[in-house]
Amino acid sequence: MNFRQYAGIEFESAARMRAVQDELLRRHVVYAARRSPYYRAWFANSGLRPEQVGLDDLSALPLTGKAELAEHNRDLQAVPERKVVDVVFSSGTSGVPTRVVYSERDLRRLAYNEHQSFAAAGVGADDQVLLTCTMDRCFVAGLAYFLGIRSLGAAAIRNGHGTLAGHGEIVGRLAPEVVVGVPSFLVKLGLYLRAQAKGRGGRLARALICIGEPVRDRRLQALPVAERLVELWGAAIHSTYASTEIVTTFCECTQGCGGHLHPELAVVEVVDRAGRPLAAGEVGEVVVTPLGVEAMPLLRFRTGDLSFLIDEPCGCGRNSVRLGPILGRCNQMLKINGTTLYPQAIARALDAVPGVVDHYIVVRSREALSDRATVHVAVEDAACDAAMIEEQLQARLRVKPDVVLETPEEVRERVFCREYRKPMRFFDLREKS
Repeated sequence: MNFRQYAGIEFESAARMRAVQDELLRRHVVYAARRSPYYRAWFANSGLRPEQVGLDDLSALPLTGKAELAEHNRDLQAVPERKVVDVVFSSGTSGVPTRVVYSERDLRRLAYNEHQSFAAAGVGADDQVLLTCTMDRCFVAGLAYFLGIRSLGAAAIRNGHGTLAGHGEIVGRLAPEVVVGVPSFLVKLGLYLRAQAKGRGGRLARALICIGEPVRDRRLQALPVAERLVELWGAAIHSTYASTEIVTTFCECTQGCGGHLHPELAVVEVVDRAGRPLAAGEVGEVVVTPLGVEAMPLLRFRTGDLSFLIDEPCGCGRNSVRLGPILGRCNQMLKINGTTLYPQAIARALDAVPGVVDHYIVVRSREALSDRATVHVAVEDAACDAAMIEEQLQARLRVKPDVVLETPEEVRERVFCREYRKPMRFFDLREKS
């Protein structure tokens, strides 16, 4: 399928986008039902004819989650092994990474997706883009960004998980206009660059593409980490969201108000706990049907992430649906002394405490159907002690997690442990029922 024929469709009418999505969804469902043993068996038992399934019938299709992907991995593959050109791994429900495969066509689709996303954020062919994320260890994000940058004609600087000094050398020598990375790491890098006087007239870059951590709240307002990035870098901040399984990205445009869906690439829903679709603005689990995927086509994939849809036209002129910030993970919900919250709420509260520079959270089970959360914090101000942080958290969250002070090196060692491919700030040690 040539997705480029649909480039620019986000600027067209809602009716036109819906018609294209409906057509591409029908093709995708028929392909999955014919080529994927898992979906072929499901349709055979359901009595539903795949060629009759369009947008209005989407909720009749099965939800596919990480558990199904792990248990039926080979049966979800729709191409012979000779057509698999890239193998990556996604985090699994059991903690064991789950295999996801891409064909050559899937990689072209991924390049197109990232091309469109970067272009919407204002990245162009004349830019140099510094990648501070890895391309190795069977991780897809760095590869996806690299493919998109190449497709745009921009220059990719693949410095990966380098040191602050290493990235500082790159910024000093090459002055990249755009930097891609995890917000908390970009804060540290910005502080390092300022200390090393690497700035150019008060600005370190034109734009930051932020991955892995939210930079906006429920109202699309900048979180403290985003404000800090603007202060340090003098750059525009853009958030981008994706997952390994959906081969699709939702990136903010120059307006910075939610990640744009490319309607020719995916159908996105937000559902309640029972899997029922919710209206725009309502918070629930993000479910994505990636269109036109060849090697491992999925129907209604449950990402496990909580967010909401925005269906109003954007100031950039696009009329496509946008995805709001990720507000939490379904399986990371905490219940502390009767109050329900997510780790992201604790992180946002910590961002507002002066002197806190880094953290991670460990949660364990305790009696009375309650969780015990311990927040491990690094501070740069000796006056910022554990008792003060606990009081600040209680004021903002209505609960008081235990706070343990550690050195910045100890926190960073746990968060950026090489055992994990992503920064880890939440460690769930609760007993599994």
